[in-house]
Amino acid sequence: MSNKIVTISGTGCALADFLYPNVRFQSQQFIEFASKQTGDGGLSPGKLVFTDELEKFAQQPYLYILSAIIGKTSFNSFNVGGPALVSLINASQLLPKNNFEVSYYGCYGNDEIAKLIISIIKKTPLNFDNYIKFGNERTAFTDVLSDPTFDNGNGERSFINNIGASLNYTPQMLPKSFFESDIVCFGGTALVPQIHDNLTSLLQKAKSNHCVTVVNTVYDFKNEKANPNACWPLGNTAESFKLIDLLIMDCEEAIKISGTNTINDASEYFKQQGVSAFIITNGSKNVFAYSNGNLFKAIDITQFPISEVVKNELENNLKPKGDTTGCGDNFAGGVIASVAMQLLNQTVGNFNIVEALAWGVASGGFTCFYLGGTYIEKTEGEKLNIIADYQNLYLKQIE
Repeated sequence: MSNKIVTISGTGCALADFLYPNVRFQSQQFIEFASKQTGDGGLSPGKLVFTDELEKFAQQPYLYILSAIIGKTSFNSFNVGGPALVSLINASQLLPKNNFEVSYYGCYGNDEIAKLIISIIKKTPLNFDNYIKFGNERTAFTDVLSDPTFDNGNGERSFINNIGASLNYTPQMLPKSFFESDIVCFGGTALVPQIHDNLTSLLQKAKSNHCVTVVNTVYDFKNEKANPNACWPLGNTAESFKLIDLLIMDCEEAIKISGTNTINDASEYFKQQGVSAFIITNGSKNVFAYSNGNLFKAIDITQFPISEVVKNELENNLKPKGDTTGCGDNFAGGVIASVAMQLLNQTVGNFNIVEALAWGVASGGFTCFYLGGTYIEKTEGEKLNIIADYQNLYLKQIE
């Protein structure tokens, strides 16, 4: 193997996840605070709202709302979350240290939540030297309401987010080293507003330094609230699309960003906008993938199934059952890890998007077997061995 060190740097959403695992979205307690129309600040399965918007919607303080929904139960588990942090942690666990370095750039607040997050990151291979304390705001957190019975037992979550200190993280806080990486990742930037609003210029800076650029998205409640009938922006101009080497979204995010009505139409939209490659997940349904040949070998819009092995293990209770929190984030991390592996051994333009997608499917699938988004390894390389087995079985499935 090459002696080269492939560097991956990412910024975007990082927060504390407090998981409440047995909420029922059909219960009266949940329905009382459920959204009546798009962007009104109420709760919806699979979607995210901000604490302050939910308070306005319900005309009640947030602690009252949460207590009314969950009763006297406390959160079941605490974990680190966020599309940037969780995906990068997964990538760091899948990539051997001798050839790869994965780093997260962001900020936390002045509270106990920050200490909890850092205590977990320390148990992973992720470099967090540039995860810094800034200001006196609370560290960003999300209360995750999980209903394992929703969608015919496939499960779903509803997210209540407090942006906290992330509101103050600016592009100027990203040092030169961020843009000197081989791969630059922007994850869930809709929850880090100043990064999100300047995404176009940040992508331009990364591409001018010949970085591979990866963007994985999150539900954009801010823009949905501001204009529920408009497309969600990625950066301040459509130029962003042509600067993205790989765009990873779920179905709803793809539809809202494209302003279309179906996953098929969204796929065509991103192809026409000049996105180099994209992957769109859709829960337990097929995954869509495309590449124009710039980073990965060219492949027209193609559908891929989810993992039959994971599906079988879930349906037959063959493994401990966790929840779906972090499935999409770990999916993105698996894909990012594969891009890094291929960058070490392949020339740009010859990467295989199916191989990358397989690492994503395996990573996202494994997330269903533990609570929360981040898996803490018992020994170094443990997660890589598990995910590699699922990845190989998936490749055999789709041969």
